[in-house]
Parts: sequence; C-alpha cells; structure tokens
Amino acid sequence: MKTGLVRGFLAVGSWTFLSRLTGFVRDMLMFAWLGTGPVMDAFQVALSLPNMFRRFFAEGAFNTAFVPLFSKKLEGGDDPQAFARDAFSGLGFVLILFCAVALIAMPLLVVAMAAGFIGDERFALAVQYSRITFPYILLISLASMIGGVLNANGRFTAAAAAPVLLNLLFVVAMLLGRWQGWDLGLTLAWATPITGLAQLGLVWWDAHRTGWSFRPTMPRLTPDMRRLLTIALPAVFAGGVVQVNLLVGRQVASQFEGAISWLSASDRLYQLPLGVVGAAVAVVLLPELSRRLRAGDEAGGQQALSRATEFGLFLTLPAAFAIAVIAGPMVSTLFERGRFDAFDTLQTSRALVVYALGLPAFVMQKILQPLYFAREDTRTPFRFALISMLVNAVVAFGLMPFIGFLAAAIGTTVASWFMVVQLWWGTRDMGQATRWDARLRRVAPRIVLSSAVMAGVLWVLNGWTDRVGMARLPELALLVLAGAGVYFLISFAVRAITLADLRRNVRR
Repeated sequence: MKTGLVRGFLAVGSWTFLSRLTGFVRDMLMFAWLGTGPVMDAFQVALSLPNMFRRFFAEGAFNTAFVPLFSKKLEGGDDPQAFARDAFSGLGFVLILFCAVALIAMPLLVVAMAAGFIGDERFALAVQYSRITFPYILLISLASMIGGVLNANGRFTAAAAAPVLLNLLFVVAMLLGRWQGWDLGLTLAWATPITGLAQLGLVWWDAHRTGWSFRPTMPRLTPDMRRLLTIALPAVFAGGVVQVNLLVGRQVASQFEGAISWLSASDRLYQLPLGVVGAAVAVVLLPELSRRLRAGDEAGGQQALSRATEFGLFLTLPAAFAIAVIAGPMVSTLFERGRFDAFDTLQTSRALVVYALGLPAFVMQKILQPLYFAREDTRTPFRFALISMLVNAVVAFGLMPFIGFLAAAIGTTVASWFMVVQLWWGTRDMGQATRWDARLRRVAPRIVLSSAVMAGVLWVLNGWTDRVGMARLPELALLVLAGAGVYFLISFAVRAITLADLRRNVRR
C-alpha cells in the first residue's frame, strides 16, 4: 500500500509485542510474590479503575472523536496546532475535576467495581490502593491524546513504546520493594502514577521535537471544541457501555476469592495477540480511513480496510486456535511458581480457553469501528454497544449460579461476537469502502484452513508431551515453534500468503 499502512501496523505491533513481553515479566513477578490472595485482588481492582476510565475518556470517547477531526484539519492545513492545544487543555481540565470527585467517592467506586469485596479485608485495601493509583488516569489520558496527534502525523513509535516503559518501571519498583522490604501492594500502587508521568513525558518529548507544543492553558469553548463535544458525547455513552461490560465481569469475579486474579492472568495472555494485532490495526486504520474518506477515495478506503482485515485475520485466527489448544502449558509455564499454584493454573487456563474463542471478535471490532468513527458517527456504535452490554449481563449473571466465575469470561466472549455481527450489519449502506475486495475474499478461507490444520497438529503434540513428561519450558517452546512452523507452511501451500506478499510488506 502506498500509504505505508502495513508499515504502520508492523511498527505499532512490534512495540506492542515488546510491551506484552515485558508485561509478562511484570505479571510473573506479581503472581509469584503476591499469589492470588487479597492483596493481589485489591491491587488488580485499583489498577483497573483508572484504566477503565482511561478507555472511557481517552482511548474511547475522546480519541475516536478527536483523531478524525484532527486528521481532517491536518490534511486541510486548518490550524491543527490550535485545535490540538485546545483539546489538550479541555481534556486536562475535565480530568482534574473528575479525579477530585473520584478520590472522595472512592469507596463507592470500589463497590461498583467489586461488590464482593464488602465485608472482608480486600475492600479496605482496594480503597487505599485506588486513591493512590487513580491520578494515573489524568496522566495517561493526556499521553493518549498526544499519541493521537503523533499517530495522525504517521509517527507511531513513541506512543507504542510508552507501555514498555510502564512495565519496566513496575519491574524496577517490585525489585526495589523486595530488596528494601517494602509492602509490595503499596509499592505497586505508588508506582502506578509514576509510570503515568514517565509515559506522558515520553510522548510529550516526541511531539515537542517534531514541532507540536502542548502546555496547560485555560480551556476555551471554541466552535471546533463544540464540534468535538458533539461527536464525543455519544462516544462517551458508548464507552460507558463497554466499561459496564468490564464491570459485569468484575462483579461476577469478586464473588469468588482469587477469581479476579485468574481472569487478570488469562486476560494478560489473550491480550498479547489482541494488543499486537488489534491495537496496531485500530491505531493506524482510523486516521488512514479518515484521510481516504475526506478525499472521496472509496477504492483506497476499501483497500485499507481489506488489508487491515487480512492482516488481522492472518495473525489472530492462528493465535486463537493455538491458545485454545495449549492454554494449560502456557499458564503453567508463565505463571505457576511461588504463590501461584496448580489450582490457580487450572482456573486461569479454563478462562483463557473461553477468551481465546472470542479473540477474533475482539480484533474485528477494532477493524469495523473505524468505519463509523471516520464518518464521525459515534451514535450507531453506541446503540450496538448497549445491546451487547445487555447480552453480556444476561449471560454472565444468568450462568454465574451454575458455573461460577467462568460466567464472566463467557459473557464477554458472547457479547463480543454479538457486537461484531451488529457492526458488520450496520455497514451495508456505507458504500465500497466497507466491502472486502477480491483478494480478501479469496484469502480469508485459506487462513481459516491453515489455522485449523495447525490446531490439529498442536493438539497431537500437546498430548504427546504430556505422555513423555516433558519439562514445562521446553514443552511450551516446542509447541509454539511447531505451531508457527506448521501454520506458515500450510499458509504457503494453500497460498494464504506468498513470498511476494512478505517482500512487499517488508518494503512498505
């Protein structure tokens, strides 16, 4: 693609992959030293609260409205610097007020997140930790907004590298805490806002060195900001619906001691391919589609969407198949040590299988939603998200009495597929840019076939390694390498990908 879309995917994906790897190191230490007990459950809630509202304010409502408008101003030379500066000040002002209210009302927020904590030590710990971690939302939301400016300018590295910095700082904090004998729960809580400062500093520096200036000023309600608010408000509600889905899962999990940690560990594993592929596609595709549609280039929009879908399917489907087959060896190798025991491995791997079944849906949502956001339509995804929220709540709470904490994972997966169906159905009247091109229609079934064959080979190998009693790390390494090798061999054999594709994508 002439626009370098694949190069953008690879840049973001590579840094996101490194972020996930450093995240594994972080989580391995956390689970080994804290286990799945009260302190770990409380910290997971304290970390989830600012991250939940961060997706609600920054990566959800704000950036989905801001990026298309900023991309159009950038393309048309309509003073994008002033618009970005006003958006930065406005977002900061709102979040400072929100943080002040949240710190006062923190016990209520913890109840909303994990009512099952009431009456035991997890509740007091969660409130204490959350009051320390919550200002992170201000720092990371401003960092995300600056990242949107950089992405619209074709600069992806700094924003994609920021989470790597977060994970490394967490690891340093834990090592320092163990060395000094500090309370690890409090150490992790205080490390959270420090990582936010570091991430904001990284993207601010990259923006500053390329000519984009961001300094706090009094917010102004200009016509452009009114337009931004008009588009963002429906996305705020849509983001709220998505976060209610997360709350449903947390509420179900909080009823079972250790379940929040099991779901968090499984979430970390399936987020590796989701973050590498889904986040890369979403970050690069939205500004690309916005530019194409502004120029009236329907064919270019179709090509961008089709290549994004092809890229997503090619990497996501085999990952979903593989995770479902080798969930047990993955969890035991990465997490089963210290205070994380065999029972924790079993429960985490059960949740991971369910999440793996929804992995393609999670990625397809990130591919389909920019079709609406690029057209400044945030109302339609809101309606779809509302329906998916109801599906999630009915499934999760309905199944909880029968299958326990696993109902939370099942509800999330079912609701995600329901959301994909709605998003796809809603694109029927959007024109050529929303249609798969001939190449994608030809390649997609071949990707499914290659993934299914690979899963069969992994299933056989997994049974064999269990019988011979292979050690955990060599077993997982063998399964991963064999699965990747089989998948690429079958993909070449059925022409799901060719050497010409690889060479062309590397050049781009």
